[in-house]
Amino acid sequence: MDPVHALRDAKPTPFWLEDPGRPDANSALTGDVRCDLLVVGGGYSGLWTALVAKERDPGRDVVLIEAEQTGWAASGRNGGFCAASLTHGLGNGLERWPDEMAALEQLGARNLRSIEDAVTRHGIDCDWERTGELDVATEPHQVEELAELHELAKQYGDYELLDTDAIRAQVDSPTYLGALWDKDGVAMLHPAKLAWGLKRACERLGVRVFEHTKALDLAESGSGMAVRTPYGRVFARQVALGTNVFPSLVKRIRPYTVPVYDYAMMTEPLSAEQLASIGWGNRQGVGDSANQFHYYRLSADNRILWGGYDAIYHYGAKVRAEYDQRPQTYQTLARHFFQTFPQLEGLRFTHAWGGAIDTCTRFSAFFDTAYRGKVALAAGYTGLGVGATRFGAEVMLDLLAGERTERTALEMVRRKPLPFPPEPVRWAGIGITKWSLDRADRNAGRRNLWLKTMDKLGLGFDS
Repeated sequence: MDPVHALRDAKPTPFWLEDPGRPDANSALTGDVRCDLLVVGGGYSGLWTALVAKERDPGRDVVLIEAEQTGWAASGRNGGFCAASLTHGLGNGLERWPDEMAALEQLGARNLRSIEDAVTRHGIDCDWERTGELDVATEPHQVEELAELHELAKQYGDYELLDTDAIRAQVDSPTYLGALWDKDGVAMLHPAKLAWGLKRACERLGVRVFEHTKALDLAESGSGMAVRTPYGRVFARQVALGTNVFPSLVKRIRPYTVPVYDYAMMTEPLSAEQLASIGWGNRQGVGDSANQFHYYRLSADNRILWGGYDAIYHYGAKVRAEYDQRPQTYQTLARHFFQTFPQLEGLRFTHAWGGAIDTCTRFSAFFDTAYRGKVALAAGYTGLGVGATRFGAEVMLDLLAGERTERTALEMVRRKPLPFPPEPVRWAGIGITKWSLDRADRNAGRRNLWLKTMDKLGLGFDS
């Protein structure tokens, strides 16, 4: 059967956001309000910042504003992988901060435990499953690369190297040649339910949440800051910006991120026979080892979320609703799905959607302050923000407090990545990089001169 037929009934909407438990939007802010801390952005970054701020100081008056609805953007559209890694994986971290890697891994593990504790403490029903993740090899050179990574990884956590028979006993695909199993460093969850649960937790602690309230501009006002919205203003002593992929209110930050569109699809629930045909008894998240990689996992009702591969940048760093759909990518993903799981022929996709990721040249979050320390920001999570945004929230609050902590002392926190060049150089550079990455995938992983030069400069492009 032509894989495209599996898309015939797919709704062009994010599966997670269609959940019947989706809360109604809060009213927009009207008039002027005052607070101690204003949080801009109602995704994970902003929600964790508001929640941790109130947990640190219950007396702090916190306001959060969101341009659409809580969890509407990346926080409600992602794959639901909540990783301990703060560095976009161990390999990327070791390349950039080898001297800090032990501390970064410890902080990441502690951060994941804190998320799990918060889910329990606040009664957030988000289908949390601490199942770990499989990094699978589908080409011979990837088997060697995973073996090398295992030698480095085993000193930092519970990792197991699997050969062909062992990985196919875990998840059965004829494309698998081996895998590295991170047994404890990744949890699966329902991403929108996490965002909605964080919103409810914030409100129970006294955070005032306004939705459909876009921050239009940011300026100093007396000893604090003022943010103008469509129907009012917020005057705050301090501001935390969690706008991520959207243009920062601190304009000098904008060259450090670009929006990259990523796409995912969700299948109908698998029958018991279909599930038995692929195994997957331990319900791990899965990603392959290619540069243009796929990620996939089981939902609570045994659907398969299947995403990744294409990473689409639009000239001028545009973020537009019409980019949320890309049929040519869905066709490619459907073809790859049935190549990976031919035993599931006849399975249909029920949803297909996309969304923008804030990528930066080092693939992991960076931090900064503005207006003499009255404003803090975090951005650049590059697709691994479900877990790392809580760490970013703590960093922003540390920076606003003017405190030197184990987090703010990190080189990762103190230094920003290299910015992207202006257009049209940015467009051309990203295009050459994508072509080179695809060529490397087809050439036993060998990186050409362009990629080797980018590696030396510390520049990259990923989603």
